[in-house]
Amino acid sequence: MTSMQIGLSVFALMLVLMGIRVPIAISMFVPGAIGYLMLSGWHPLLAHLKGAVYGRVSVYDLSVIPLFMLMGAFAVQGGLSKALFDFANALLGRFKGGMAMAGILACAAFGSISGSTVATTATIAQVAYPEMRRIGYTGRLATAVLATGGTMGVLLPPSVTLMVYAILTEQNITKMFLAAYIPALLAAIGYLAAIAIMVRLHPDQAPPAKAAPLSEVLASGARVWPILAIFFVVFGGIYGGLFTATEGAAIGNILTFAITLLRGDMDRSRFVNAVRTAAQTSGMIFMIFIGADMINAALALSQLPMQLSDLVAHMQISPVIVMAGIMIFYILLGCVMDEMSMILLTVPTLFPVIMGMDFFGLMPADKALWFGILILTVCEIGMIFPPVGLNVYIMNGLAKDVPMAETYKGVVPFLATDAIRLSLLIMFPALSLWLVHRLT
Repeated sequence: MTSMQIGLSVFALMLVLMGIRVPIAISMFVPGAIGYLMLSGWHPLLAHLKGAVYGRVSVYDLSVIPLFMLMGAFAVQGGLSKALFDFANALLGRFKGGMAMAGILACAAFGSISGSTVATTATIAQVAYPEMRRIGYTGRLATAVLATGGTMGVLLPPSVTLMVYAILTEQNITKMFLAAYIPALLAAIGYLAAIAIMVRLHPDQAPPAKAAPLSEVLASGARVWPILAIFFVVFGGIYGGLFTATEGAAIGNILTFAITLLRGDMDRSRFVNAVRTAAQTSGMIFMIFIGADMINAALALSQLPMQLSDLVAHMQISPVIVMAGIMIFYILLGCVMDEMSMILLTVPTLFPVIMGMDFFGLMPADKALWFGILILTVCEIGMIFPPVGLNVYIMNGLAKDVPMAETYKGVVPFLATDAIRLSLLIMFPALSLWLVHRLT
């Protein structure tokens, strides 16, 4: 077999293993190790393994991941999600579909302190779904709204996926955080507009509007000030240059733990659960890192990424068309793997291709930030895209009374707004870069 054939075989074997539900880390590590062995032999493989694993997990920048994961776990165990949803619902309940809109905003707010899509979806859904069903929302709309809202955890800082992309491509994490805010705002606006249109076209999907008294709005607002304080201290300090992202994550942990403790929402059992959850999730992420490094090393030896880059460079195709093709590739890949695995597997191959092309005259640093936001946007779409949207599966597990097909029907309008947003982000890179240029 030629090196190219070995590289393609390694990639195909990985997809097969993922298709039969072998854990992602193993699905990448085993084909990578086999390919490396076929291309180099036993001694080079063992020499690579001896240093590669330690070299990957000992990188200081990676410490930001378990720290933000622990901060999110404290927020989940401390019951901050209910306060967020109650406040959003008090503000928006006066509108038709207001509680559904509140679910979107609660997901966005909770995602901005948890950094995890799965945690955001599961946590907000446990609070919001029973209440939405109780007052008369259809199962289709309720599950679709919460599954979609949870995807915002992919893009909103401190998104773990965003940080992994920044580390892989050696970009400034703070600039990546800034680049994500306007695209995330566009997502929220699109989702709110989709809800407003749906409940007017299909009034039976949502109950009549019911405005909350001012006293309830003020009371619920008083319960969310600690969350706002955490956000402004952590991210204000990071953007203001007072401390690094890692230091900000550590400070966020102290604040989140202290606030939940003072509110009486944290006890020994919840503390242990938070630490265990953060450790398990971080361990899974680091194992995926190791597996991705192994398969990327094998693919590099096969020269598959280099030949792909050369192929694209010699094709007389508009760079925008190439970017659109890559976005479609990511959506299809999302049918068999999660967003973290997609980033770790594909970015080392596709990033050099993108950096070698000219997009609207962008400078390399801006191009890297823009490409990262596009990838994260597509990862958001993949979380609810049929037939294997992870967030839809999470909602199906929480809302067993609603068939999964109904949820997929419900997410179609949100996918339409996502398609519009992705097109705008591709055609107008300034949407991702304006805030970066203004504040750095």
